[in-house]
Amino acid sequence: MAYRLLIVEDSPELLEIMSVFYREEGAGLWTVDTAVNGNDALAKVSDESYDLMILDIMLPGASGFDICKAARSKSDCPIIFVTALSTDNFILKGYETGCDDYVIKPFSIRHLYAKSLALLKRARKSDDGEELRCGNISLNKKTMMVKVKGRPIEIKSKEYFLLLYLLENKDAVLTRKTILEHVWCDDLDVSDRIVDSTIKRLRDCLGEAAGQIRTVIGRGYRISEE
Repeated sequence: MAYRLLIVEDSPELLEIMSVFYREEGAGLWTVDTAVNGNDALAKVSDESYDLMILDIMLPGASGFDICKAARSKSDCPIIFVTALSTDNFILKGYETGCDDYVIKPFSIRHLYAKSLALLKRARKSDDGEELRCGNISLNKKTMMVKVKGRPIEIKSKEYFLLLYLLENKDAVLTRKTILEHVWCDDLDVSDRIVDSTIKRLRDCLGEAAGQIRTVIGRGYRISEE
């Protein structure tokens, strides 16, 4: 599995050194995206989902702080600031903005790489058991956040618990009766047709990932990777 890394640095030379080092040292571990200005980085953060971000602070356009705030509004991925700003005020602001580590230039790229692996390992470990994934859909049981391609979506309570049950039984065909028993529990004043209408609303919420919920004619529903 390759992890997605975003490096934002306005020095083309340093950006090249960092991106090449991660690709070569990782030997397939990283897929690296880059940006040399803050506005381009903001667009990438908005459109894509990353496993790790390395951000300079002083950038043309939006600052590293702006990028960090935008990233934190949609993701808990590890973020490292790599910057020449070395005063306590900037370091404190970095952590208050939401970074996981703050590295001051000049720096050892090997040390930065080691920090990256440690943060990635910690993030992966903390996600164990908390997040369910299937194709473009992810659901975090701790935060109750549902994402499609890394973007949070609005979802109501019943659709959330229906999706949770489907994801916990990925690739299994679930009958309407079984879904009713687990999602509606002891509510006896509903018919199994409410499952169909709730599935429709859930598909509407999922947008382009709606097709992952399949109707199995005469049997029920299942969720799959594609």
